[in-house]
Amino acid sequence: MIDDLFISLLLAPLLIPQGVYAKKTTPKLEEPEGERSGLVGNGARLKLLILGDSAAAGVGVSHQNKALSGQLVTQLSEHYLLDWRLEAESGANTSAVIHRLDSLESFETDLVLVSLGVNDVTSKVRRKEWLKQQDHLRRLLVSKFKAKHILLSSLPPMHKFPALPQPLRWYLGRRAKAFNLTLSEHSLLHEELEFLPVSFPIKSEFFAEDGFHPSGLAYQLWSEIVAKQIQSKSVGF
Repeated sequence: MIDDLFISLLLAPLLIPQGVYAKKTTPKLEEPEGERSGLVGNGARLKLLILGDSAAAGVGVSHQNKALSGQLVTQLSEHYLLDWRLEAESGANTSAVIHRLDSLESFETDLVLVSLGVNDVTSKVRRKEWLKQQDHLRRLLVSKFKAKHILLSSLPPMHKFPALPQPLRWYLGRRAKAFNLTLSEHSLLHEELEFLPVSFPIKSEFFAEDGFHPSGLAYQLWSEIVAKQIQSKSVGF
């Protein structure tokens, strides 16, 4: 594979102005209102932490009950006494999430769902450095928050995002695929990690109005994939 640095330098005269244009013209959507923690349901107790970026925060819908967290909580609370918490913020990359976790008081969680990578892909971070950050995150979740199982949700297909012009779309999509491969390979080295492929139909109804974030329909599909995976595996909780 041609080195990303070489491609970045070669295409910089196109990628930089396209990046500025995409940022300027893409509608800025706010994080939805709604609860970010709670205790709900019946059954065995499950402590769930949802962690990550704007997609984890539910950007693209009007309320958390339509977002990933709300729809996942609804599904899991039918099977578990769910003690859940959402720690997510628009624009967050892996380094920012590590900093956020460092600032929190420690608490115990059984299962962590991580949605990260898009803001790393759009930054200048190299995959080698990103892998170090991902391993730092893993160790922090296990040591400080006693995580038993960590689900790593795959990066979305950025090469198909309507909001991105070409060749920026191709370039970011290429990076997203490479980051997904890195994440998948990393998960095989640690028993507490599991890489979870998540894909959506590339149709307008699965995108929010900005052509970048998931819609409520996409969040529903995402939450169903996660819930099914949690219910199908014994992860020690």
